[in-house]
Amino acid sequence: MISPADILNAKILIVDDQQANVTLLEQLLRGGGHTKVTSTMDPEKVCELHLVNHYDLILLDLAMPGMDGFQVMENLKEIEKDYLPVLVLTAQPDHKLRALKSGARDFVSKPFDLAEVLVRVHNMIEVRLMHLELKKLYERVVAEQKVSERLALAGLPAVTAAHFARSSEKASANPDVIIETYAEVTALFADILDFTRFSEGASASVLSGVLNDISHRVESSATERAKVLGDAYLATVGMPDALADKSILAANKALNLTAAMDRFNAHSRYKLNVKIRLETGAPVTAKKKSQAFDL
Repeated sequence: MISPADILNAKILIVDDQQANVTLLEQLLRGGGHTKVTSTMDPEKVCELHLVNHYDLILLDLAMPGMDGFQVMENLKEIEKDYLPVLVLTAQPDHKLRALKSGARDFVSKPFDLAEVLVRVHNMIEVRLMHLELKKLYERVVAEQKVSERLALAGLPAVTAAHFARSSEKASANPDVIIETYAEVTALFADILDFTRFSEGASASVLSGVLNDISHRVESSATERAKVLGDAYLATVGMPDALADKSILAANKALNLTAAMDRFNAHSRYKLNVKIRLETGAPVTAKKKSQAFDL
């Protein structure tokens, strides 16, 4: 949420070759409550200043000797790839459309309407700050998505996880959906019944000991290595290699799981039950773009 204080504390740069215009805009903005206002009369210094200070808004005159505002904007595009925080200042009506096409977000006409300047500056800064927040949110979502992908791959057999990891690397430069299809796969999912209720009455050390014991027994009895996820167990048969007897292998795996739980119960005062579900289906598709696996 962008607050009024955020807008007033945003960093503003005024670029104009006329000292009178610079002085007028500085006094206007500071009088309107803006606290971080700087200026330059040298357009060639704008990019360097922006690299150092990361301005939230640049008020840019278009008609300047040596380097005009259009060239300044072209140079700024090398720094700001997706959003140019520029409000142009112009006395030429025909420059307005060209400036907007060049990347400027808004314009103020000379001579200045002081009330209009404050409103446009306020609106521009608000949009800029919202853009930065959205960008941070997107980066966080991407980071969390990568974590989810790693967790999803961790729940698959090693050879399958390696296969999808390679596909992901090859597709890093292409956002299109990559689909892997298999004729038939059997998936096994096992879950300890009422574990949540059990955990409410047990200490952290007890829960850790129980899960570690069950995990060890399950993994040591598995015909293929799969993944223990907390109080659940996930395994697949038939990915990526076709197996004619995948249903039989999955059923044997289920029996091994129940046997492992029986052995745990035989040596523990906690009597736990496990629910096992087997599903065989065709086709099975893994969708890269959604970073998830539909089994």
